[in-house]
Amino acid sequence: MNKPSVHPDDFPPTKATLLDELLHRQLAEATGRLFFQACCPVIRALLCHCHWYFNAKTSPLTLIIICYDIESYSHIDDALAQIVDRLKRFSNNATIRIYPPNNNGVYWEFGIDEVHDS
Repeated sequence: MNKPSVHPDDFPPTKATLLDELLHRQLAEATGRLFFQACCPVIRALLCHCHWYFNAKTSPLTLIIICYDIESYSHIDDALAQIVDRLKRFSNNATIRIYPPNNNGVYWEFGIDEVHDS
């Protein structure tokens, strides 16, 4: 059997365009805004004491949290089940990456399906 030839325009692009970059950035910003609004006041306060953002360029969607101090790091750890619960509203297979303060140690990354209610 002969394989049908595929026109080169039917293949996905090999590299991202500026428009792709802009759309990824807008998606990440919109997701962050909606995620923050979906969180309870306690989680919002915790997030306000950290630098956090979404990376929509990667698959799966990744929530990145950078903690400025050990207290915030500890509180974020304690609130993971609640954060995951809110994140599941946006993606079934998202990941979370948490950085300790002052690059003290290695970040940890896990899928939201790895965190269970405590």
